[in-house]
Amino acid sequence: MAARRDKRARQVKREEKALPSYNGRRYTVLSLFVVAVAALVWRAVDQQILEKDFLQSEGADRYLAQVEMPAHRGLITDRRGDVLALSTPVDSVAANPRVMSTDTKQLVALAKALEVQPAALRDRLARYSHRRFVYLKRRLPPAEAAHVMDVVKAHDIRGVHTEREYKRYYPAGEVFAHVVGFTDVDDKGQEGFELAYDAALRGENGAKRVLRDGRRQAVDNVENIRSPRAGKHLALSIDQRLQFIAYRELKAAVKRHRALSGSLVLLDVKTGEVLAMVNQPSFNPNGSRANRAGRLRNRALTDVFEPGSTMKPFTIAAALDDGSIRPDSLIDTGPGYFHLGAARVKDSKNLGVIDVATVLSRSSNVGASRIALGLEKHELWKVMDRLGFGQRADTGFPGEVGGQLSDYRRWAQIDQATLSFGYGIAVTTLQLAQAYAVLANDGVRLPVTLLKRDLPPRGERVFSAETAAAVRRMLESVVGVDGTAPEAAVTGYRVAGKTGTVKKFGPEGYSEDRYLSLFAGMAPSRDPRVALVVMIDEPRTGRFYGGKVAGPVFSSVMAETLRLLNVSPDSVIDPALRMAQAGGAR
Repeated sequence: MAARRDKRARQVKREEKALPSYNGRRYTVLSLFVVAVAALVWRAVDQQILEKDFLQSEGADRYLAQVEMPAHRGLITDRRGDVLALSTPVDSVAANPRVMSTDTKQLVALAKALEVQPAALRDRLARYSHRRFVYLKRRLPPAEAAHVMDVVKAHDIRGVHTEREYKRYYPAGEVFAHVVGFTDVDDKGQEGFELAYDAALRGENGAKRVLRDGRRQAVDNVENIRSPRAGKHLALSIDQRLQFIAYRELKAAVKRHRALSGSLVLLDVKTGEVLAMVNQPSFNPNGSRANRAGRLRNRALTDVFEPGSTMKPFTIAAALDDGSIRPDSLIDTGPGYFHLGAARVKDSKNLGVIDVATVLSRSSNVGASRIALGLEKHELWKVMDRLGFGQRADTGFPGEVGGQLSDYRRWAQIDQATLSFGYGIAVTTLQLAQAYAVLANDGVRLPVTLLKRDLPPRGERVFSAETAAAVRRMLESVVGVDGTAPEAAVTGYRVAGKTGTVKKFGPEGYSEDRYLSLFAGMAPSRDPRVALVVMIDEPRTGRFYGGKVAGPVFSSVMAETLRLLNVSPDSVIDPALRMAQAGGAR
């Protein structure tokens, strides 16, 4: 029995040894479970702690967005506070091309609401399909934008929303176009003072965080990140009433004489402020920007020309201050011409021996040349330089030019002579107005400005007060019966001024049938309040004399200016002069 049990035990042991062991499998499975748990724990730690900010940011991107809050662009006003440029809220329709459906029915409905061709809308979405944002139509009035969004909701169009923006409007239209300028579709200044003071007018945009729905529409404000800062207001020196009068008269004259262009500048001689500055042709800043060519230029500041006989008063003032002539000096202009080398200076006829006032009233080139040649070159140049010729007026206006005043060391005698009657020098309308304001302000030159001033600045003396007053008295004869511009006279006021009829220079020299017509002057002449310059380029109806073309514009604008500024009359017009104004003078 014992042997049988031992045998049985040995057999069991052999069978147990023959059975496979599962310990390795258990350890393997257990290890896999441990690794899996560790991975899950690590992932949880990674997402909940290490990648928490990133994941929250990714999640927030699905329903939160930071949007820009555009700042309100500052107003531009005239000197009396009348608004010339303002921004009004508008809405732009935008889309997320990645979200939008390409369903034809939806695209056709949206295109109709936007008033665009369906093919153009489809092409735009295809072109920007890689982006999350694209404008479909900019700057719609709020009512039109609301209509578009009604269509979007009605047709369940995903990914379309509106963005609040501002659009610039110009109530005065083309009357102020060259001075104020305009902005582009992003409300950034492109011309005029909109460009010059763009940074100050634009202000600083704000930002906020909003909650968006599945259509990417903002449904709630979450956080104000930065409040927008509105742009500063800009007050111009220009008076809208005077600007309108000047624009009306200049436009009518350019049209009446079929001229190429024209410009006009009106200055307050006591402060240096520009009260009116207009040009022709003009443009409507509220309209299309296409096909404007040279209409955008503020010609009064950017275009130069030879000023002709309007320079003669400065030549005479320089000689009076120098002491080389007196107001009662006589000048021999016979026989109506003289030679300087191969060049000849001539008058339209022989005026003989005349006084200095007649040199101005009859516009004698010979007389002005003889007076100029009696001065030292550097003295004449110094006067012209101190009047502001050859240098920018520093108004801050974009594109302003300084004209041309050549170095006196390169002058020949003929250069000195022709300078006296306005050839060989290039000026702008503003520079010429500033120079006449010097005579009006008793010989003191003030810096000009297109911005409103509270107090007049310090000036620079160019002529003595006695010289300025003497020249003004002489210039009164220009608008007299025997002068070159009786049509520039103003009823009830003494006017001092000078005509200019300038031959235009071209590829073949000075033309015999293309002219600039000018009149520059001030009123009331004994105590001037304003200076005014009118320039009309190439009148083409047969009339071209400055007194006939520019003189009537001066008269009309000056008369209404003095009335609006409440300047008391200081004269009664001569009946003979009234007849001359009706058509007697050349």
